[in-house]
Amino acid sequence: MSCNAILIVDDNESNLKLMKAVFASDDYLVRTAMDAEEAIKVLETFEPRLILMDIQLPGMDGLEFTRLLKRDPARQRITILALTAYAMKGDEEKAIAAGCDGYITKPIDTRGLTKLIDSYIDNGLQSSPKSDPSDK
Repeated sequence: MSCNAILIVDDNESNLKLMKAVFASDDYLVRTAMDAEEAIKVLETFEPRLILMDIQLPGMDGLEFTRLLKRDPARQRITILALTAYAMKGDEEKAIAAGCDGYITKPIDTRGLTKLIDSYIDNGLQSSPKSDPSDK
């Protein structure tokens, strides 16, 4: 099993499919969720090394969800990268203040995405993912 376990939280199904396809070609273990509530359920059985977190989610937004995860001792070491399609001045600072470890704007450069993710995973060693052969 790959130690490159990633959770992608994005409310756009096309974005999820694209990112999942990019990571599948490079031997990552990927799970997806379309909102924070679904991500919480995924996290019950899956321990990602990194979360790609869309900032604008329905219900609990990505920054609020990041704060929630960073307050949880069992999950605070997960690397979280904020994703946004609507980058505004000050958004990166808000994401970092909420606990995100990095900030990526959409559209995502799919050619360089795995290299970027690898650099974050290599610099933030977390616990190994739980075995969970199921996927959405």
